[in-house]
Amino acid sequence: MKIMHNAPLNDKNWFQTGGCAQHFAQPTTAQEFVQALTFARQEQLSITLLGQGANVLISDQGIVGFVIQPQINHLIIDRAQGLVTAGAGLGMQEVIDAALDQGLHGLEDFSGIPGSIGGCVYINIHYFEYLLSDFLVYAQVINRATGALETVDKSWFGFGYNESALQSGDYYLVEGTFKLSPVSSEQAWYHKGRRDEIVRHRAKRYPLARTCGSFFRNFRDHESLPLIAGKRVPFVAYYLDKIGVKGALQVGGAVVSYQHANMLVTQQGASSNDVIMLARTMQMRVFEAFGVLIEPECQFLGFSDYPLLKPDHVKFARDNFSSTAP
Repeated sequence: MKIMHNAPLNDKNWFQTGGCAQHFAQPTTAQEFVQALTFARQEQLSITLLGQGANVLISDQGIVGFVIQPQINHLIIDRAQGLVTAGAGLGMQEVIDAALDQGLHGLEDFSGIPGSIGGCVYINIHYFEYLLSDFLVYAQVINRATGALETVDKSWFGFGYNESALQSGDYYLVEGTFKLSPVSSEQAWYHKGRRDEIVRHRAKRYPLARTCGSFFRNFRDHESLPLIAGKRVPFVAYYLDKIGVKGALQVGGAVVSYQHANMLVTQQGASSNDVIMLARTMQMRVFEAFGVLIEPECQFLGFSDYPLLKPDHVKFARDNFSSTAP
């Protein structure tokens, strides 16, 4: 396994921004993953795990320590049992397509969502009423502190909306096993058509490059919200649509997509700081209009401090931060 130093990361994330990794490796097996963690322990390096970079923003100053991007790409399909085991580095779409080719359906609801299996399990991807945790049955994870490989079941992950136990940083996914439903060849063609329609639908509604997808998360059940026409509206896109930023608000090389108000897109030459300043502007405008603070779904890597506005910063920001983009 090759360990690279001062490795560029702007070509390893969807925003195509950010600095370099102090140290960088792409293990292709569980054993190489163990070697990478051993190196990190010996050198006393902090560890940052990177998937396909579809839901992250990397600091312009790069990432100090050791960035590990697993390339564990094995795929085992047991049609008789309806089980698909996929390495953490495989792309979700690759797994969906292979499963359908073998007459197994279920994951196609996530068609068109970018990301590796590792990243998708980490965030527990969702689309409409489906969560990836609806299909995961067990997985192999690696203990960051010891390098030991462990097999765990679904309950171990403590899945929630955008949540999993992997987010503690104590364990990393090596592979996941999913329970799908066998179908006839005729039914498989139907589900392939449904997959293609979902991809077409996403392409029409959402930007497909230089974005992290939904930048801000929806509000949770326990969070206080203003009543809109007597109803509680948890969808962040509603508030962003109301303040009129879609396709109109831009900071430097970062712009709010004309297709979706909760998706930020970068232009050639954009910086991560452009994205941060655009997101802060959106936060401030929503707060000024509705009195609520929207919070990110995007993961921030390499930042020494949390880069967006926090609830206890809002008053200061309102008094000192202009909500008008440069």
